[in-house]
Amino acid sequence: MPSVNSINKLLLFLLTAGLFAVSCGDNAKKEVYHPRQILPEEVLNIESLLSEPSTDSAGKLAAKVKGKLTAPYMLHFQKVDSPYAEFPRSLHVDFYNDTMIIESQLDALYGKYFETQAKVFLRDSVVVRNILKGDTVHCNELWWDQHTERFTTDKPVRIYMKDKILFGTGMEADQNFRWYTIRKLTGTVLTSGNNIPK
Repeated sequence: MPSVNSINKLLLFLLTAGLFAVSCGDNAKKEVYHPRQILPEEVLNIESLLSEPSTDSAGKLAAKVKGKLTAPYMLHFQKVDSPYAEFPRSLHVDFYNDTMIIESQLDALYGKYFETQAKVFLRDSVVVRNILKGDTVHCNELWWDQHTERFTTDKPVRIYMKDKILFGTGMEADQNFRWYTIRKLTGTVLTSGNNIPK
């Protein structure tokens, strides 16, 4: 019959081995289930030109500036499946016509640029103004497609014009807001032209 001392040593050994196995198992679980932390690049006071390829009068390849983006803060997530840039503290864009005159302006409190899709999602107090016509769009959410140079939304919109305000749901417009289509017009308010909030 084994002595009490040898039984205690055996129990102590088994208990130590069990604790070691449990602690190793916990470490393995932490490594397997711990999410990979992705740190974005941070940029302050960003200023970026939006351009497209073109040719000059001599037939040489050039770039035509289409817009200028400014923002106080940007986060760039590059090491993800779909890289994107986020503008959590507002952004402003000036869109130029062919003669490099600012034709329209965009402001939003939040924006997210999906690089592989070349699309921008805008939300929170989105305002687009056509400087030359004087028309202004207000909405809560808006998408901009860099390839088609169009804005789209399926959310409510208000369009302020010189003599009326249009209310609707859903809209498509070109980026300079020269033309627009409201999918479902819900109301029109005629104004005198002097008291329209922009």
